[in-house]
Amino acid sequence: MLSAVFLALGLAQAEEREWLNVRDCGASGSAFETTASTTTGSKQITVKNVGDFKVGQGVMVSRCNIRYVNPTLWGPGEPYIGASKDTGLEIRGYDGGAGSWIVFLLEIDSATPTFRWSDDLARSWKGTKVPVTYDWQPLSGGVEVRFSRRDLKPGHMISFSARDQLVSTIEKIEGNVLTLRSGANRTANDAVVKHCDSMALQAALDRAIREKRNVFVPIGRYRLASGLSVRNASAVVIEGQSSVDTILDISDGQGACLGLYHGTEVTVRNLRLVGHTGLAEQPGAFRTSSGFSFWACTLKSCSGASINATERVLFENVHASQMASECFISGGPYRRGADEPKQYTKSATFLRCSVTDCAANAFNNCDFAENTSVLHCRIDGAGWHAYEGSGRFVRFIGNYVRNAGPVTIGDIPHTLPRLDHYHDLGIGQAIVRDNVFEGIGRCGGVTVIYGTAQVVVANNLFINYNGNAIHASSATVHNNYPSGNITISGNIIDLTYSGEKPAARIGINVSASDTLVHDNQVYVRGACDPKVTGLQLRDGALNVIAHNNLIRNCGRGITTQRLSGTITETADSRTFRQTGLPLEWRTSHLYRNWTLVWLKANKPAEQSMIDGYDATALQFKLKEPRDMKVGDRFEVFPPSANWNLHDNTITGCAQPVTFNGHGSDTSFFRNNLIERGGATNATQAVTGSGRFKLSDSHINGFDEKDGRAKSAR
Repeated sequence: MLSAVFLALGLAQAEEREWLNVRDCGASGSAFETTASTTTGSKQITVKNVGDFKVGQGVMVSRCNIRYVNPTLWGPGEPYIGASKDTGLEIRGYDGGAGSWIVFLLEIDSATPTFRWSDDLARSWKGTKVPVTYDWQPLSGGVEVRFSRRDLKPGHMISFSARDQLVSTIEKIEGNVLTLRSGANRTANDAVVKHCDSMALQAALDRAIREKRNVFVPIGRYRLASGLSVRNASAVVIEGQSSVDTILDISDGQGACLGLYHGTEVTVRNLRLVGHTGLAEQPGAFRTSSGFSFWACTLKSCSGASINATERVLFENVHASQMASECFISGGPYRRGADEPKQYTKSATFLRCSVTDCAANAFNNCDFAENTSVLHCRIDGAGWHAYEGSGRFVRFIGNYVRNAGPVTIGDIPHTLPRLDHYHDLGIGQAIVRDNVFEGIGRCGGVTVIYGTAQVVVANNLFINYNGNAIHASSATVHNNYPSGNITISGNIIDLTYSGEKPAARIGINVSASDTLVHDNQVYVRGACDPKVTGLQLRDGALNVIAHNNLIRNCGRGITTQRLSGTITETADSRTFRQTGLPLEWRTSHLYRNWTLVWLKANKPAEQSMIDGYDATALQFKLKEPRDMKVGDRFEVFPPSANWNLHDNTITGCAQPVTFNGHGSDTSFFRNNLIERGGATNATQAVTGSGRFKLSDSHINGFDEKDGRAKSAR
């Protein structure tokens, strides 16, 4: 009996040592707020109601602290490389009257120089081609700026935030007067005082990591002025008491609610994360005057969690909403072929989490972190991608997605083009299966793009979908590589849509080489929908097999498209650069002996033969010289495409099979069943032209004259 008592006492003491309660470190978890009056130069504020404020607690006080935050000079080249705090811009005049947090963005938009500017995160431009006078120039809300005399070029941008928030600590309470550690610089009678738990929570995290303890967060609303950092944790669990009522609220702050930096293992459970920017307030995105992409959410960011080089990460039952930037994001060091960094993310799992009403991505690998698993999560409202990532060994399984952009496998960061180590280990290997995509709001589907290889898209359901469902793309932008080695199987794609704005949409779209498409269903319930295509294939994709697919009631059942390009630069009469054709891997066919068809007035005019493609210089070379210039358009096709389209069933489609591509001597269409079904306007079973070898297919419901297949050339 005595032994049992000692054992119970020992377990209790061990548990007490294991868990650190954030309340014991001064965190309030209180949602209480009140109004106050402040005086310029005074540390004392008079509150309407003291409420539950205590000495030592942090507070945020609005309307009383005029300041200019995060001045940054971007560009004129790639904005995300080499940004500087040396803006050379003077600022004055903000008094808080126009709002408590205004983000200004000024971009040089001509060499004169002139500038354009925005005060709403680039949703609109309030002025364009405004001459730079090097004197004080008005913006909005009383703000004026003065540029310094420096070499300003188109694409240079300067951003800053004007804020009136004071973040401080209560040092004394006397009646309704709070004495703070720092004073106001503005007199206000309408200040709002809220708890700020940033410092207390950070102290708890630092102590837990130092003492090798876990962190317990009781029910409450923990307001953050800035994100929290979990640095170099050997092993820590951060757990909320309730995934509904334990809230980290960064609606008045900037950064990630939880930023994970290095360390071995971090587990986060049972929390709710709230930001400040939902879909309706989504910041703008634009091309700079020097031609680079910029996303203005960078200027007023908040996210649920960011991961940088923490080896093992688990987020379980964590629910985020209204995040301006990527909600859950990873960005850190990674393997470069055989070169392995000392520390990098080897596993990141998101289990039973949710993302709701967020302005940007729900989940994002902005690196090549390994074994990212998004499992049994719910995404309902993501302004950009449901998932976007070039991570290695990705699993997106068992999730529910609606009102979101695509699950994008690949999309290598545009600042990391054509790195040679991609040839050694590959990128974007992924399994996307057993998910449900419901056609409510945005319908992004699944996209495989930009350099990925070894991807499986299987057993997903698309319900009442008003968008493209699955796209295996060979596109290359920012000088990336094309994708390939993709299997698309067992998906049931219902493209029925009865809303007001039906989109032109494709069930499965393939332009990537080495792709298998089999055992899928693509259909519309009821009458044939002319806006729907079941399966689309494009010239340039090699080694494509599509079999045992059921395509029903689509405007177009199976169709093929041509691959075209446009010359952007010529080196001599044989050598050119272009846009439109995939910029292939150095281990690929390199376009040797491909036929190039020159277009005139969008029609084939004459042909050339491609001698090859330099995967380093990104140049194409013809076998014979030709007079060519920038802007010339052309189409290409290979000597052998190796397409095998067999044992598919196409029924009820207005245009069951349409060959618009060039095809090749190894493009086969055989043993397929084409049946008119309920498509009253279907006149021909197979139409088009190109080199396609048709055999042993069964055509039913079309008369012999109108239903006969055509195979030109």
